[in-house]
Amino acid sequence: MVYSSLLRSVTRRFLTEKNLCCRCIHVQASRLILEEFGDPKKVVKKECFTVDSSNLRNDDVLVKMLNAPINPADINTIQGVYGVTPSLPFTLGNEGVGKVESVGSSVAQLKVGDWVIPATNAWGTWRSHAVEKESTLQKIPSDIDPITAATIAVNPCTAYRMLHDFVPLSEGDTVLQNGANSAVGQSVIQICRHLGLQTVNVVRNREGVDQLKEELKAMGANFVLTEEELRSSKIFESVAPPKLVLNCVSGKAIIGLVKAVANGGTIVTYGGMSRQPLVVPTSALIFKDIRLVGYWMTRWNWQNKNSPEREKMLVELCSMARRGLLKPPKHQLVELDHFETALAKASDSSGFHNTKFIFEL
Repeated sequence: MVYSSLLRSVTRRFLTEKNLCCRCIHVQASRLILEEFGDPKKVVKKECFTVDSSNLRNDDVLVKMLNAPINPADINTIQGVYGVTPSLPFTLGNEGVGKVESVGSSVAQLKVGDWVIPATNAWGTWRSHAVEKESTLQKIPSDIDPITAATIAVNPCTAYRMLHDFVPLSEGDTVLQNGANSAVGQSVIQICRHLGLQTVNVVRNREGVDQLKEELKAMGANFVLTEEELRSSKIFESVAPPKLVLNCVSGKAIIGLVKAVANGGTIVTYGGMSRQPLVVPTSALIFKDIRLVGYWMTRWNWQNKNSPEREKMLVELCSMARRGLLKPPKHQLVELDHFETALAKASDSSGFHNTKFIFEL
C-alpha cells in the first residue's frame, strides 16, 4: 500500500513536471504574412504558429520580438513595387528589436537576455517569436530606449551613411535637406548637431507648420523653411552654400535645392515622396558642375553585412541614443491584432504623416 501510494505520487509529480516543461517549450506565436502583392489593407494576413524551443539546431536562436516599425519600404514591399521582390509567402517586417530567449549549443556570440536586431534585410520582424540562425542577428545594447533600438537600423543608419559617405564635411559646414520632418530627416538633424554641422531644413507647408518648425528646432535644426520660403529666401547669402544636399521628395521640389547647392556640390536622392521624376535644369549640371547620386540602405547592408564599418556605425548611434542625443520619431504603438488599421493609416498617401506606427509584440 505504502509503495503503491508512493509510486502514484512520484508518477503524478513526473507527469506534472513534464506538462509544465511542455508548456514552457511550446510557445504560441503569431506573424503577419504576405501571400500576394497588393493593397496593404487587403493582402496582409495574420497567422498563428507554434515555436518549439526544445528543438533548436546548434546555431539557432529563439527571439521574442519586442517592437517593430512600419516603414515606407514595408508598404512598398507589400504593394510589390520595392527594389527587391521577395518570394511568397513572406513574413513581413524589415526592422525591429527582439530579446534572446534560448540559444543552440554552438551559439557563441549571443546569450539569453541579449537584445538583437536583424543583420540582414527582409528578416521578418512582424512576428511575436522567431527561430533564426545566429548569423542573421546583430547584438545591440539593451540599455537604450527599446523604440530607438527598434528603429535604429533603417532611418538613423541611412542618415549616418549619407553624412559620411559622399562629401567630406567639417564642423560648421551646411547640409540642406527636404522632407526634414521625416524619420530620416529627424535623424539627419540630430546627427548633424552632434557633428557640429549646420542644417537648413525644408518641409511642405501645412496646417500647424509653425509648431512643426519649433519641434525640429528643438531637435537641433538651425533653419526650417517651407518649400515656398526656400524659393524666396536669401539665407545662403549669410550661410555657406551646402556642399551636401539630401533629397527624399524629388519632382519639381528639387529645383530649389539645385539653386541652393554649392558649385561642385552633391545631391543625394534616397526617396521619391512626390512620386515624380527628378526635374533638374541642364544648366546646373554644366555651369555648377553638381553631382547627382542615389542611396539605398539595403544595398549598403548587402555590401557591408560583416564589415567593421557597420559595427562602428551602430556603436556610435547607440552611444548617441544612450546620451539622449538621438531620439526616435514621433510614434504610436500598435498591437499586432490591430495591424489592419495601422497598415491602412501608414499606406494612406492623401495627407501628411507625422506619426510612425510601431508594433508592440
